[in-house]
Amino acid sequence: MPDCAIRPDTPAIADGPAAWQARLNLGFADDMGTTRLVERSHSGPLRVQKPLYPEGGAVCHAIVVHPPGGVVGGDELDIAAHVGARAQAFLTTPGAAKWYKANGKVSRQHVRLDVAAGAALEWLPQETIFFDQARVDLDHSITLAGDASYVGCEILCMGRRASGERFNSGRIVQRTQIRRAGKLLWWEQGALDPAALRSPFGLDGRSTCATLIAAGAPLPAAVLAEIRNDFADDMQFGASQVKGVFVARHLGDDSEAAREIMLGVWRRVRPHLLGRAAVVPRIWRT
Repeated sequence: MPDCAIRPDTPAIADGPAAWQARLNLGFADDMGTTRLVERSHSGPLRVQKPLYPEGGAVCHAIVVHPPGGVVGGDELDIAAHVGARAQAFLTTPGAAKWYKANGKVSRQHVRLDVAAGAALEWLPQETIFFDQARVDLDHSITLAGDASYVGCEILCMGRRASGERFNSGRIVQRTQIRRAGKLLWWEQGALDPAALRSPFGLDGRSTCATLIAAGAPLPAAVLAEIRNDFADDMQFGASQVKGVFVARHLGDDSEAAREIMLGVWRRVRPHLLGRAAVVPRIWRT
């Protein structure tokens, strides 16, 4: 669907269309070694179509679709997923998420992920593009059982540099927390605005930042060394591990390059964390 989707079911008002409140709740359960999508409820423009099994029945792949193709000021997206004991789920999106200018209103996204005992969840959406004047609040919360595993990745693009469009005004607020067995394991929050983009303590003039976080069994030292060696020539890449949390980050100006770097990290991490080779979804290559 084109970026500027029409909202035929929403009456026009003086300052533009009314905001959309969209919610999606997903539930996954293990069925004798096959992960089933057992809950799929929604309201507003958020959907998941049929479950996919590109790597066999143990891992259920689901593509989260936002039919309008973009988020405008005042819209709110709420995504929740529960992965039951011993199940394994992989969530992604069919294309880049686009957050348009605010028109005086803040857009919000809440992602709540719950992973039960012995289960695993991968949250790997495609890149997120923030248009100039966007005002966005992003909240990401992960709750893990004691032996659950999680891999999450985000690629944020500030403006569309390839089209000559920069993020000259606006504000992006982010919060990410991971709890394991009720205890806070990871907490990160920050705000990106034009000043932060220029600051050496922010994006240092770069327009793209990518982060991959993995929570589970600590990576062997040899694997961490391999990851660092893979990207030793990239002065804007770093990887570290603190107890059961591994983090890789990249700064740059090219979303495609950022994606390939994060895929490279994921290919190293996944076999050790989840016991499976990385299978790249076909939707990422279309």
